[in-house]
Amino acid sequence: MRLNKNIGGVKISKTVLIAKPLMIVVLGLSSIIGFQSFADQSISADQETTRVLRFEQAIKRAQTNDPWLTGNRHQQQAVESLSFAANTLPDPKVSVGIANLAADSFEFEQEPMSQFKVGITQMFPRGDSLTIKQRQLKQQSEQYPFQREDRKAKVATTVGTLWLDAYYIEQSLFLTRQNSSLFEQLIDLAQANYASTRGKAKQQDVITAQLELTRLEDRLVQLNQQKNRFTGQLSQWLSNYASENDGTQSSTLNLHSMVIDDDLPNISLHQQSLVYSEKWLNQELLVTYFIKHPAVVALDKKLKAATTGVNLAQQKYQPEWGVIASYAYRDDDPMGNERADLLSLGVTFDLPLFTENRQDNEVKAAISSSEVVKTERILLLRKMMASFASSKGRLQQLEQRKLLYNSKLMPQINEQIEATLAAYTHDDGVFSDVVRARISLLNAQIDLLKINVEKQKLALELNYLFTRPMTKSIDSFGNQQVILINSSNVKSNYIKSNNAESNHE
Repeated sequence: MRLNKNIGGVKISKTVLIAKPLMIVVLGLSSIIGFQSFADQSISADQETTRVLRFEQAIKRAQTNDPWLTGNRHQQQAVESLSFAANTLPDPKVSVGIANLAADSFEFEQEPMSQFKVGITQMFPRGDSLTIKQRQLKQQSEQYPFQREDRKAKVATTVGTLWLDAYYIEQSLFLTRQNSSLFEQLIDLAQANYASTRGKAKQQDVITAQLELTRLEDRLVQLNQQKNRFTGQLSQWLSNYASENDGTQSSTLNLHSMVIDDDLPNISLHQQSLVYSEKWLNQELLVTYFIKHPAVVALDKKLKAATTGVNLAQQKYQPEWGVIASYAYRDDDPMGNERADLLSLGVTFDLPLFTENRQDNEVKAAISSSEVVKTERILLLRKMMASFASSKGRLQQLEQRKLLYNSKLMPQINEQIEATLAAYTHDDGVFSDVVRARISLLNAQIDLLKINVEKQKLALELNYLFTRPMTKSIDSFGNQQVILINSSNVKSNYIKSNNAESNHE
């Protein structure tokens, strides 16, 4: 009798030989009971009292609850408001005073030049600096929607990776607990055989089984430590806490009462033909896939604003103009004769003659700032190309490892288990070989599970590299969702996806 179960692409197989030894029968029964009891517990008991956290649900919740997006929208709104204010003349200056008052008597009518004066001055900035400054701020504001799209894609990658890590730990716990139950049965049977002095049972067999059980218990403790670590990291992204809520929360999520979904998602690649192609593109062709990435487009907008800043700095070679107008009231003379009031008009401007120390250096600074942005763009594209090469190579190696495990390694380990059990049953083998074979199977199952999880993590990384900006315009408080994967690509049953991958291989 053979019992099969697929967990994340790992095929669990327990062989029960119907033979005379009681140990083999109990081994098979323990495998069935161990699997059924754990499955019943995880499906019926746990899911009735806890909530299942699915892959796509975790990503959507993290994107919805990300306060960074709200802050970025406020930054865009602030820059947009500044752009409207930038193309405005400075406020006029008003001056009020008394001029030419007699110092000996302080009599306003004594001297004909004594006057009460009101003046106004209006300054005009240099060249087209107002229009250029407004254009620069508007260009700066255009980068924020692309920053938000890049942020959402990064959140999808980060949270998806954490979910996959948590999934790997959960399934590793399942496999380890199942083998712990089996080793407890092995201890009981070894003790019974040793007490009955049947066959070649030795005290060493009992000690060996107890030692391996203790090691499995230690592995369970380590796995639970890792589970707590990933759960804590997920809580950072899934929490909807905000200080301005004043303690009033809605739809709070308690990760400690949630379990990770048993289905491993099958994430389809955005550029599958490019990833699985044996041909490696040169950098000139490869970079064409990345220049439309939201992060790159955001830098393009930033570079455009920096280039406009160079034009803005060049306006400082132009003079700054001002218009002055004043009206002066004069009182009648002591004889009662009326004196004419005075009107003054004038123009003021500066002469940027000594430009070497200020204007020239300010233009150089603006040019250097634009070159810094160009450097950031080059570094980002280099990083993306290197990340693609690394992820593509690792994914290809994982495909080879998965094929090796499914076609050779797992069948060979199962054959080894059957052979060691049969040999020990007929008093032709040692108990330690049976234990080592079981441990080898557990390690191989966890390794194969790790391979399947790493494949999905690499798919997330590769899909992030091929994220494309949304064509729909986004204002400073637009609420557009960017999800790295398509919900239709997440299969409810990983066995179907595993079969599809086998066909690809």
